[in-house]
Amino acid sequence: MNPLIQKYNVPGPRYTSYPTVPFWDETTFSKAAWVHHLQRAFSATNSTTGISLYIHLPYCESLCTFCGCNKRITKNHAVEVPYIKALLTEWNLYCDLLPEKPRLAELHLGGGTPSFFAPSQLERLLTGIFERATPTDLPDYGWEGHPNNTTRQHLQVLYDFGFRRVSFGVQDYDPVVQKAIHRHQPFEHVQQVTDWARQIGYTSISHDLVFGLPFQTTDSIEDTIYKTLMLRPDRIAFYSYAHVPWLKGNGQRGFRDEDLPSGDQKRVLYETGRDLLESAGYTEIGMDHFAKTHDSLYKAMQSGTLHRNFMGYTTTQTRVLLGLGASSISDVWSAFAQNEKEIDSYTNRVMSGELPLLRGHVLDDQDQFLRRQILNIMCQGETRWHIGSWSKREWEDLSKRLEGFRLDGLLEYDAEGLRVYPEGRPFLRNICMAFDERLNYAQSNVGPAQTQIFSQTV
Repeated sequence: MNPLIQKYNVPGPRYTSYPTVPFWDETTFSKAAWVHHLQRAFSATNSTTGISLYIHLPYCESLCTFCGCNKRITKNHAVEVPYIKALLTEWNLYCDLLPEKPRLAELHLGGGTPSFFAPSQLERLLTGIFERATPTDLPDYGWEGHPNNTTRQHLQVLYDFGFRRVSFGVQDYDPVVQKAIHRHQPFEHVQQVTDWARQIGYTSISHDLVFGLPFQTTDSIEDTIYKTLMLRPDRIAFYSYAHVPWLKGNGQRGFRDEDLPSGDQKRVLYETGRDLLESAGYTEIGMDHFAKTHDSLYKAMQSGTLHRNFMGYTTTQTRVLLGLGASSISDVWSAFAQNEKEIDSYTNRVMSGELPLLRGHVLDDQDQFLRRQILNIMCQGETRWHIGSWSKREWEDLSKRLEGFRLDGLLEYDAEGLRVYPEGRPFLRNICMAFDERLNYAQSNVGPAQTQIFSQTV
C-alpha cells in the first residue's frame, strides 16, 4: 500500500467554497443581511464583470446509484411547468431587489438532468431570464446533458440563447459498472450527441468521467478513456467518486462498500486515466479536469484567471453568483446563501413571494483571507500572503500542519507563501485542510468525527 495514500486518505471537503457548508455560522445570517451583501456586491461589479447565474433542474427519470446530487426521480413530465414558473418567480424576486438589469457573464444549467425538461420548457425558462438581463460581451454559458435523452433540438435551442459549452455525463462504458450504478448508456448515444453539438457549433464539449466506481478495473478505465478519445471532447472532467451514502435522500446503494476500489486501487485508476489523457494532448487543470490547449479552461489556467466556485472550476470570475432552484447556493464573496433543498418547500415559499432561503453564512475578514488562500491553492497550486498576516499562534499552528506535507515532498512554504509540487497535486484537498480554521477547530474541540460529512480525499 502506498504510505502517502494511506496517510492522507481521510474525509475532507472539495473546497468549492470556504467556509464549507457544514461549518457555516447561521447565527450571523438573516434575509436582511443577505440582501445587504448581495446589493453591495452587485452595485460594485455588475457594470464591469457582470454576474453569474446557476439554475438547478433537479428532475431525473431514473436513479443513478453513484449520484449524490439533490434530485427527484419521476417520469411525470407535468412537473416541468410549475417548476419553471417557480424558477422565473425566484429570478424576478431577485431582479426586483437590484438597482439595474443584471449583465449575465456566466450561466449554467445543472441538475438533476436539465435535458429531462422539454426544449420548449428550457426556451420558456431562458426567455424569462433574458427579459430581465442582458449578456456581457463575452458570455460563458454551459449546460449538462444526459446522452440518453438529449435531442438535437435541446442543443439547438440552448445554442440559440448563447450556450457554447455542453457537458455530457458518461461516467464509465463498462457494462458491469453501468449495471452497478444503474446507468445504461451506449457509446453510440454519446457519439450521437457529441456529433450534434459539434455540428451545431458548440466550441467546448466536455465528457464527465468518474473513477472509483464499483467494479472498476484498470482495463475498464483504459477502455473508457480510449472510447472517450475517439470522440475528441475539448475538455474532460475526471472526477473522483464521492461515496457519501449517509446523506439524506442519497441514492448511493445497490452495491456494497467492498465492491468499491480501495484507496490504492482508486489511485491507480486515476493515474491510468491521467497518463492516457496527457499522452493524447490533454493538460490537467486543477484537481479533476483536463483540457486541450485551445479550450478556454486551459487558457484560464495559463493566464492565472482560473476560478473555482460552487459550480466547480470555471473561466469566469464574478463577485455575484446567484443560484436559482431547490438546494442552489448563491455566493457574493462576503456571504453565502442556500435555498430550500426539498422541491415542494422551495416552490411554496417562492410562489408566496418569499426568497426560499434555508441557511447562509456571512464571512468575516478572516474567512475571506483564508478563502483567498484556499482558492489560490485549488486553482494555481500556490498562494502568497503578507508577512504579519498570521498571529504568532496562528503561524505556529499552520506550520505544524504544513510540515508533514513538506517532509513528504509535496510542497514548499515559507513566511510569505506556499507552492505545491507536482507530487502534491493528488493531495490538494488535504493541503487546503491545513488552512481550514473552522474544520480544524471542530476537530480539536469536538473530535475528528467528520466521516459522516465528507467523502474520502483519495
